[in-house]
Amino acid sequence: MDNMMKQTMTDKEMMTDLLSTEKFMTGVYNTYCCEAATPALRSCLMSLMQDTHRMQEETFDDMSARGWYQLEKAEDTKLNQEKQKFNKMATV
Repeated sequence: MDNMMKQTMTDKEMMTDLLSTEKFMTGVYNTYCCEAATPALRSCLMSLMQDTHRMQEETFDDMSARGWYQLEKAEDTKLNQEKQKFNKMATV
C-alpha cells in the first residue's frame, strides 16, 4: 500500500471540510428554495436548509471552542462605515 492511501485527515481538517460543505449546501438549498415549483417542495427544501444552518452553527461553535476558527473583531469605526454604506444602498 503506498503512502497516499495511508494518509488520514486530522480532526481539524475534517471539521474544516465539514464546515465548508455545510456552507456550500446552505447556498445550494437557498437557490433551490427560490426555484421550487411547488409549496411542498419549497417547504421540504426550507426544512433541509434550516437543518444545515443548525449543523453549520454547531460545527462553527465547536471549531471556535477548540481555537480552530478565530474571528478578528472589527473596529467600531469600520463597522459604522459599513453600516453607512449599506444604509445608503437601502435608500436608493
